[in-house]
Amino acid sequence: MTTFRISEAAALLGVSADTVRRWVDAGRLAAERDEHGHRQVNGADLAAFARAQVGETESGNRSSARNRFRGIVTEVLRDSVMAQVEIAAGPFRVVSLMSRQAADELGLEVGVVAIAVIKSTNVVVEIPGHERVPSSL
Repeated sequence: MTTFRISEAAALLGVSADTVRRWVDAGRLAAERDEHGHRQVNGADLAAFARAQVGETESGNRSSARNRFRGIVTEVLRDSVMAQVEIAAGPFRVVSLMSRQAADELGLEVGVVAIAVIKSTNVVVEIPGHERVPSSL
């Protein structure tokens, strides 16, 4: 069974450790104490909690895209035809290339809150700290 310390759970949820402690204290997220008295959250419970936190789009629109990253625009580079927009979404950096016209129409400027919506048929999943083992072994 995978368990996470409060600080690890906070990092995965993109909130502070104090926020996770308040959720545990309020009974919103289950945690148990380990042999050293530290609170730990069961991985399956954390996953269920994270899933419950994911809501509909802010506008209420329905979409087939499931990958949504809300953040703040940190850089916009425009030329005569194209624009490169960078969004900081928690600890993640999302960069989008679009037409300059689209960036202008959306009013994308540094400091604006934006949502990066990603629809992809090719997603690579990695496990941190694990080497790839060839499937022929």
